[in-house]
Amino acid sequence: MHDRSEAIHRLKIVEGHIRGIQKMLEEDAYCIDVIRQIQAVQSSLNKVSTLLLEQHLNSCVITAVQGEDPKERERVLKEISDVFEAATRV
Repeated sequence: MHDRSEAIHRLKIVEGHIRGIQKMLEEDAYCIDVIRQIQAVQSSLNKVSTLLLEQHLNSCVITAVQGEDPKERERVLKEISDVFEAATRV
C-alpha cells in the first residue's frame, strides 16, 4: 500500500506540472522551456511506472511463479514481456 500512496502522490505532482505547462503555452513561453517541463513530466511518469512495476513483481509475479498453476505463471510472465515490448515502441 505504501508504494501506491507514493505513486498517487507523484501523480498529483505531475498533474500540477501539466497545469503549469498548459499555462506556459497560454502565456507563449519559450518553446525549449516548455519542452524541458514536458521531459520532466515524462520522467516523473516513468518513475511512477517503475514503482508500480516493482510492486507488481514483488507481489503478483512472485505469487504466480511460486504457485502450482503453469498457465498463471505463463500469463504473468507474458504480461511483463508485453509491458517491456510496449515501452520500447514509445
